Amino acid sequence: MCYNSTMRATDKENYFINRISNSYIGDDAAVVGEYIYSSDAFCEGSHFLREWMTPYQIGRKAMLVNISDAVAMNAKPLYCLISVSIPRDMEQNDIDQLVDGLKDTSMEFDCKIVGGDTVGSDRLNISITVISKSSNPLYRKGLKEGDLLAYTGELGESKRDLELLQSGLKISMDSKFYEPRLRVDFITRTREYLNAGMDISDGLFCDTNKLLDINGYGLEILKNIDDYMGFSGEEYEMLISFNKNNKNRVEEIAEEMNIKLNIFAKVSKNSFRFNCLSHHF
Repeated sequence: MCYNSTMRATDKENYFINRISNSYIGDDAAVVGEYIYSSDAFCEGSHFLREWMTPYQIGRKAMLVNISDAVAMNAKPLYCLISVSIPRDMEQNDIDQLVDGLKDTSMEFDCKIVGGDTVGSDRLNISITVISKSSNPLYRKGLKEGDLLAYTGELGESKRDLELLQSGLKISMDSKFYEPRLRVDFITRTREYLNAGMDISDGLFCDTNKLLDINGYGLEILKNIDDYMGFSGEEYEMLISFNKNNKNRVEEIAEEMNIKLNIFAKVSKNSFRFNCLSHHF
């Protein structure tokens, strides 16, 4: 296992974010008044290669990973802005497929595309800003000593399939690498029992560290997680915390929805951290 209670090496992404730090930054999305704002980039060379995915799949995943931030905050997506750098060698038919992937996916969540920007480039990069609303947002801050930490679903598929793609092999069309499974209804139904939560984009280990850092706690391991699962990024499962008295109810809802719930740790007053850095392939 890869555990370390000492300070981690400098992380350039975190360093950049900390240079802009303010009271709105630190969650999956920023709550400003009655609206919730989130933004994510989906970039060729960092998140995907064009030979791995159809333009439709690229547009769809770009939208899903952005809407995942709203889901993680227990928010309803309303509007989105899309900025795209379009490669000069991209054919019109490919652009049509890309747009269809973006539009179809946004429509699934009743999220209207209301604007954005385009620019020519050598690579395909997509940045989406989602504007949402929630009457009861789920924040990363809110951990309490003794809380149970859990994640939904199975981890490791995204890492496995990324490695297959990097080896020149094909993966299943319903792989989570192509098609993240967002836990919209699960978060809606369990929100009243949850103290904190976030989606798993940088891997369980790294994202658990983020949750611990913002709350100033450590944890006690209840179930060992192997490195392969712990370092698998872009899973977009949910990482949640709840009081042990709510354990049965959260488990009941997960079972009713046929979602595997994995309780792996208990929040404690210590300096425990997993030894990892945020990463992209």
